[in-house]
Amino acid sequence: MHDSLGRDPGYVFDNDSVHSDELHRCLTDAYDTMTFDRLAETGVTTGWRCLDIGSGSGSVARWLAERVAPTGEVVATDIKPRHIPDGPCLTAVEHDVVTDPLPEAAFDLVVARLVLQHLPERHAVLGKLVRALKPGGRLHIEEFDASYEPPLLTPDEESARLYTAFLDAKCAVMRAGGGDPHWARYAPAAMRAAGLVDIDPRPRIELRTAGSPGLRMQLNHTYHLRDELLAAGMTEAQLADVRALMRDPTFCAASSVVYSVHGRRPDADEADDGLRPRRPEAVR
Repeated sequence: MHDSLGRDPGYVFDNDSVHSDELHRCLTDAYDTMTFDRLAETGVTTGWRCLDIGSGSGSVARWLAERVAPTGEVVATDIKPRHIPDGPCLTAVEHDVVTDPLPEAAFDLVVARLVLQHLPERHAVLGKLVRALKPGGRLHIEEFDASYEPPLLTPDEESARLYTAFLDAKCAVMRAGGGDPHWARYAPAAMRAAGLVDIDPRPRIELRTAGSPGLRMQLNHTYHLRDELLAAGMTEAQLADVRALMRDPTFCAASSVVYSVHGRRPDADEADDGLRPRRPEAVR
């Protein structure tokens, strides 16, 4: 089945693309420090068994492997795991989290960074991740809410409209594949509805400037998603102009809101077993 832009539904960034290495570098430079600080708050330590889904370049999995060594284990999964190196306490596995099974009650920590918002089946996958946690285990989710990422300083109003048009086209590409570029704001409620407790959401906004990791990532998207952006209505001239704009040292924009959210599967002896269906609230 194909979407209205002629592509298969699901994750829009291909790990086999010639642009994937640069995308992984941008993600690492922009977000690893924040991710590692938040993961440290879970108490992850030697002997823990961890699962990192959609591991990408494996930078998060490698950090976890150092924390759980020498007696723990990190399983890093991806549909195309060629970027993930095996190492001490780290195993890379080819795995589709939508269709492939996961062991239940097996992990002390499950990490899903920038994965679920891309998946039409995100709520079913979230339930699968919760069931993969041991009682007392923690789920860590990070996602973008792209509803807020305005240009702040541009050479002129037309440049601001161009940048906004690019962002809108990118959201259209993601939605056409079944993703929700705004889902991050609903992640905390979805985690609670899935039975987790101690939900701890932390939103973060940064400045995108020429050469910054966040803006380099946007620039990468103009190449990585070129065909899809053209199908969504942008022209080659517009792509060239927005690339020039993002290289302009006078340009700056707010980043999308990054939500970093923790949740815990209740212990067996807690009054609420944590896995009963909840009222949907604002879950999407």
